[in-house]
Amino acid sequence: MSTTTYLELSEDGGGAHKFYEVTVDGTAVTVRYGRIGAGGQLKTQSFPSVEKARAAAARKIGEKVRKGYAPAVPGGRAARPVTRRQVTSAPSTARSVAPVLWRFRTDAAAFGIHIDEDRCWVGNQNGDVYTLGHDGEVLARYRLPEGVKCLVADDFWIYAGCDDGTVYDLSSKLPFAAYEIATDVDIFWLDIHEGVLNVADRQGGLTVIDHEDEFQWSRKSSGDHAWMVRRDDHAVYHGHGAGVTAYSRDGSGELWHTRTRGSVLFGWQEDRSVYAGTDRRVVQRLAKDTGRVEATYACDSVVYSCATAPGGRYVFAGDSSSSVYCFAEDGTRLWKLGTGAGSALSMQYRDQKLYIVTTDGSLACIDASEAAIADAQRGTVPTAVDIKSAAGMPTFTPARSAESVRVVASVPANGVVVECVQEGSRLRMRVTSAGYDPTWNVQFPRHIRQAGARYVVDSLHTSPGGFYRVHGEIQRLL
Repeated sequence: MSTTTYLELSEDGGGAHKFYEVTVDGTAVTVRYGRIGAGGQLKTQSFPSVEKARAAAARKIGEKVRKGYAPAVPGGRAARPVTRRQVTSAPSTARSVAPVLWRFRTDAAAFGIHIDEDRCWVGNQNGDVYTLGHDGEVLARYRLPEGVKCLVADDFWIYAGCDDGTVYDLSSKLPFAAYEIATDVDIFWLDIHEGVLNVADRQGGLTVIDHEDEFQWSRKSSGDHAWMVRRDDHAVYHGHGAGVTAYSRDGSGELWHTRTRGSVLFGWQEDRSVYAGTDRRVVQRLAKDTGRVEATYACDSVVYSCATAPGGRYVFAGDSSSSVYCFAEDGTRLWKLGTGAGSALSMQYRDQKLYIVTTDGSLACIDASEAAIADAQRGTVPTAVDIKSAAGMPTFTPARSAESVRVVASVPANGVVVECVQEGSRLRMRVTSAGYDPTWNVQFPRHIRQAGARYVVDSLHTSPGGFYRVHGEIQRLL
């Protein structure tokens, strides 16, 4: 006979609003946890006897009660809505339209963008992530449980930060939950560097989490609504309502703080500078070593996004009035053009092309070469190609629990075997296949780990941080 204990912790003023449920069924203990009103994450652990399973469940419940959780009835409290960025978009006042080469509409406002050597990625508030070729061909679709706040890359790994507080790895055939941010942290923006995740949130907080999805450190900056976080080898740059604050990478202290002209709504970085787009119609370039404002780029409306050409040779900005701008490095405005697709919520420049994602859900590719812009200013622009999704396009969804992982009876050719081992209160992943260091940890979705279980992955890649990352499908080995 199974028994279930359901607890909730709900604080006023936008604090914690989460549940914790423990079910004992024979020798198995299943824990379900997450935001109140959501399905949550599942973890199941087996024990040698019914008595040990009950004792383990009692310990888990006791720990939560001591932290303020209390018995509750599922459904008694309504889900607290996550913060969705409320944006407006006015028509452009520019006299000319940008030379858009192609445009793909995703049907919901899109904040997530990443452009790499091979593909273009876009993520929208419906939880849809699409990958396209540089010619606009739609290659695949990922369907995530909640809206996508942003897309970030770490080498060739791609991650999506979502409204449910989960960060999904999209680098493999099937997406999986690589990081689970605390349920009371309302993600606004992310950056990732050598497996270390940096989270900026609604309260103006900064949370840093390592590749094993374990908390490292956090700070509360002087402003709220932190829409910017960027990280490099030396520091973490946190943009919020009171400016930009730089912290040492290990969290040991604040390096500098600069009050920007207006609240920061977007951030970008180059090797020696960070760029902050603000609600006071400017982008400001700050020196990474001192925080000194080096240049200011003046727009005509609130700045929603910004980006640069390599080295900061050109600075681009997107405003709330459906315009995009280009500036010289010293702040001289070179041009302003209408997007033809709403306001640019995020952007990225690559190979003389400016890619934007917009309030109407479009991913648009703009020819930003000097010749194309000159033609556009004279009123000559190409006819934008509207890209359509292929009817048979594959759609990938993440595994939600250990039971949803495909089981195989043998190791496929070239497959790599990893084993889940108990180390104190932690479940760690170790490689058992030859040719790998068995002492290194493996970045692996927590919600499908089970002590003693063995899994097969297509391949593992070495990260500079001293751990392995999964590449390809995860399967459980009988």
